[in-house]
Amino acid sequence: MFGNYLIGLREGLEASLVVCILVAYLVKTGRRDALRPVWLGIAIACSISLAFGALLTWGSQELTFEAQELLGGSLSIVSVGLVTWMVFWMKRTARHLKSELHGKLDTALSMGTGALVATAFLAVGREGLETALFVWASVRASGEGSSAPLVGVLLGIGTALVLGWLFYRGALKINLAKFFKWTGGMLVIVAAGVLAYGIHDLQEARFLGGLSDKAFDITSAVPPDSWYGTLLKGVFNFQPDPTVVQLTVWALYVIPVLALFLAPAVTRGKSQPNPEAKQEPSHS
Repeated sequence: MFGNYLIGLREGLEASLVVCILVAYLVKTGRRDALRPVWLGIAIACSISLAFGALLTWGSQELTFEAQELLGGSLSIVSVGLVTWMVFWMKRTARHLKSELHGKLDTALSMGTGALVATAFLAVGREGLETALFVWASVRASGEGSSAPLVGVLLGIGTALVLGWLFYRGALKINLAKFFKWTGGMLVIVAAGVLAYGIHDLQEARFLGGLSDKAFDITSAVPPDSWYGTLLKGVFNFQPDPTVVQLTVWALYVIPVLALFLAPAVTRGKSQPNPEAKQEPSHS
């Protein structure tokens, strides 16, 4: 449940911040007339994201078992790729996200209502579709048939909405760069578990081999139905009997990605003067 809460919190907070920046900029610049098309674009983005999540949830139920596993495994891998790109993108842009959105909004304001709707839709829609896909994959990995993962996601999104409102009102100030760095690192670990689960789906679909080749089996020490087994699965998507392929893919993903993500950003040094440039003589 905690892993899915983290997903809802981080993804929801990103979308909330985008909305806050757009709305606050229009209010401060005296363009309240542009709020309606912006809210329309946000509403369309949210509706499409919910429809996409519903399609993934109920549309896949009509498929055969192997087709469900193949679809689930493939989309899990795609969602991990998208989330990995997202956490690195946010690491780079967290400090200047506001100025980037302001520039896009200025361009849209000069182009008219349709451009405003499109700008708001694209700004929020990317987050929404990304969230729907990753939440669907994570809920599958965390425990099918249980409502706890979904409750965790909804609680995370609810917390994000409250934090976004507090940001807008100026009642809350935190270091967003540090927040996204540490939640992003935790999200990489969650994504690694989703990736391993996706590989298991592909093995059950007979797309990949090695389903019976276990790396280890500690189900007797960590029973899946125990409170600590449920906790490990809910937070890290931990599996007590992974296959060799699962464990290999998990390690090949989490070690380099986490190291790269937590590495300090490389800052460019100040440009050095050109030694070959001739200095102009001073005139007294």
